[in-house]
Amino acid sequence: MSVPLPPLPPAADDTYRPGGRSMADLVDREHRQLLELCDEVTAADATPQRRREVLEVLTAAVSRHLSAEEQYLFPAARAAVPASAELVDREIQADGALLTALKGLAGPEDEALADVVDRVRRHVGRVTALVTPLREVATDAELIRLGNRWQIAEEAAPTRPHPGTPATPPWNRIVEPAVGVVDKVRDAVSRRRTYLADLDRGPRG
Repeated sequence: MSVPLPPLPPAADDTYRPGGRSMADLVDREHRQLLELCDEVTAADATPQRRREVLEVLTAAVSRHLSAEEQYLFPAARAAVPASAELVDREIQADGALLTALKGLAGPEDEALADVVDRVRRHVGRVTALVTPLREVATDAELIRLGNRWQIAEEAAPTRPHPGTPATPPWNRIVEPAVGVVDKVRDAVSRRRTYLADLDRGPRG
């Protein structure tokens, strides 16, 4: 099998196992987190302030997740599981539609939030169908190496939806980090929440 990876140092032997987490495990974990955020942002007992905070984090989490997914998961699935190519193409289109819907939200009280949440939930189910066969054909070392690059990509990724940016390599790996820098500056100036841990902090002074 040939999984597309960035240039890597040669392994000492066939039993070499790099450090880090499997991309498949990272995807599963992030999907659970996205579903939890969806539940919280639509919770009937959530205060308006809390829903705004959760929506900020959900927006950033989805933006980072889809960026890393398009940079590494989709190319790997397309190369390693040729039968998944059509599903990958459809998912790239669905990602663009999700980012467009997310960008158009006026706030947590916007009626379109229900559509965004539904799109996120359907995304989780569809991408799980891509990850499952990838687990079966990729080695642990390949999945861990992909996981390492996934995490690097997410740290540099946009934190706001940009549906017009390239969705396939190599251009997304060039453009998205540049867009991410601009987003992070805006986040710092506005003191916007972008990580799950930000939701556990007390009021800001």
